[in-house]
Amino acid sequence: MQEENKAAQFEAVALPLFGAAYNLARWLVRNDRDAEDVVQEAYLRAFRFFGGYRGGDSRAWLLTIVRNTCYTWLQQNRSRELTDPIEDKLDELGVSAENPETLLLQNVEAQLVRKALEELPIEFREVLIMREMEDLSYKEISTIAELPIGTVMSRLARGRKRLRELLLPMGKEGLS
Repeated sequence: MQEENKAAQFEAVALPLFGAAYNLARWLVRNDRDAEDVVQEAYLRAFRFFGGYRGGDSRAWLLTIVRNTCYTWLQQNRSRELTDPIEDKLDELGVSAENPETLLLQNVEAQLVRKALEELPIEFREVLIMREMEDLSYKEISTIAELPIGTVMSRLARGRKRLRELLLPMGKEGLS
């Protein structure tokens, strides 16, 4: 009965966060199938150690496990990505969806942003995904990534700048 109660509690805490877990994994490992494997492994780890979870911010707790599982997976499968240097190199896109042409342009823009995000070093990509797509606070990102808040803010600023630099030439190519 104890194990059933643990499973029910885990499901109540972890299952609503599946989308956020998959989204983070997908952007870190950059492949749907690999992200599915990583999330599955992360959920197994989370369940295994659920007895040590004492409540609090379940999203930060689970995303920390997902992030760590991603990095373990990347070390085992693509160690080069973890050693690419961060270079010091986003324009905010805003178009209203009122007609088919506008919808097409938004779709093209979304594809360009997705491509540019995938080209960012993982250190920038992870904080941008957590902040912009998962709407996590700087403090939550700091906890999940085990970084000082100042480093989170710096990586966000540098990542946004680098994303803008990547998007400018892509936008010109996409519109020609």
